[in-house]
Amino acid sequence: MTAPQQVGYADVLRVWEEADEVPEIEHAWLFDHLLPIGGDPDGPILEGWTLLSALAARTRRLRLGVMVTSNRIRPPALLAKIATTVDHVSGGRLDLGIGAGSRPSVPWARREYEAHGLPYHDFGDSVAALDEACTVIERIWTEDAPFDHHGEHVQVTGAWGNPKPLQRPRPPILVGGRASATLRVVARHADLWNIPGGDLADCVERSALLDRYCAEIGRDPAEITRSIFLPVAYDDPGATRDAAAAAVEAGFSHLVLGLPAPWPAGVARWVADEVVAPSRAAAVG
Repeated sequence: MTAPQQVGYADVLRVWEEADEVPEIEHAWLFDHLLPIGGDPDGPILEGWTLLSALAARTRRLRLGVMVTSNRIRPPALLAKIATTVDHVSGGRLDLGIGAGSRPSVPWARREYEAHGLPYHDFGDSVAALDEACTVIERIWTEDAPFDHHGEHVQVTGAWGNPKPLQRPRPPILVGGRASATLRVVARHADLWNIPGGDLADCVERSALLDRYCAEIGRDPAEITRSIFLPVAYDDPGATRDAAAAAVEAGFSHLVLGLPAPWPAGVARWVADEVVAPSRAAAVG
């Protein structure tokens, strides 16, 4: 994962093109913020989905996505069209990462919404809106005729998707978050679930809770890949390797390694050699 803040397009492109040539790296991610959440608060930041489309056109192998799209920023029918376009540009390599949006308790959460004239509802409303958004996006991607959806949070009339995504029946959906209400959305809609890996014991508890929510609705929890975000420390790759090994042991098979900027030359090859390959070898052993 390369957060596109405090960097330029050429910086991100360099890392992604390099990663595309490193087979040990299977997927690459951006984030979805409109103002920086780290470093200089007035520094540069690139918009995630337009950047993702550009990177999709310049890579050939990596699966790719936004970790995770804030459902607060784009109406879901519009997001479905944007995501379909990226799926076509990438040749069918998109994973749709989506979440409810930042919690009000996060200090910088409201700033970027107010700066762009976007509404900021409380977290309960945002999770309910996420549930409806996933429903509408899935229907746009899969239904063969226009439809209406008049919910509490999403209102569309004659919603229709043409063309459909290249991936059938639809691109995989990754939902990010740890809140109980969000996990119910994960159980209903997600193919992958991502959680920050700062507290592995909490991640394991949240994963068990997701299992229970799946059981309540009759879904096999094994259908949902468990994904975890782990920050990379360039000066201590051993700590990252240990965290990766522990996450795999705990049942998380989809690891997203956060690469802090500025990115050293050859960072993709470095992270493959120093973190990915040793972690895989340990898991097999």
